[in-house]
Amino acid sequence: MRLDVLAVAKVIVLLFVLQAWSEMGWAQSGSDPGLTPLTIETAAGKVDFTVEVATTPAQKMQGLMFRQSLPKDGGMLFDYGAPRSVAMWMKNTYIPLDLLFIGGDGRIVNIVERAVPHSLATIPSDGPVRAVLEVNGGTVSRLGIAPGDRVAHGIFSD
Repeated sequence: MRLDVLAVAKVIVLLFVLQAWSEMGWAQSGSDPGLTPLTIETAAGKVDFTVEVATTPAQKMQGLMFRQSLPKDGGMLFDYGAPRSVAMWMKNTYIPLDLLFIGGDGRIVNIVERAVPHSLATIPSDGPVRAVLEVNGGTVSRLGIAPGDRVAHGIFSD
């Protein structure tokens, strides 16, 4: 009996995704990952989002890979615990994203707009950051978000 290599590869990928899903606690809870409110204070006013928070190595590694869509006011906040230089990439990410690099004080340090899906190019922070917020590509320009704007979320001290 000859094995179909493509079918075997698909099963392996599925098992990897299910393992990552399980490690992130989604499978055990039977629901979506915990969503938390996040607000960005821009020159034009406050903008509200509902975000997933990635804190564990498995969650950070998975990020938004393999997602086909993201709610208009959704996103993922990668919490690194303490300020450090960070670099992201778009491997296995199907949707264009805006990346907001956020300092320990909650201020946006730098922004990369419309990161190219599937790109292996590194996308670095401009210095130490506490977190990175990924939102739908085009959100930054649509809402007028800029470096220096303040992000309000529970991981940042007031």
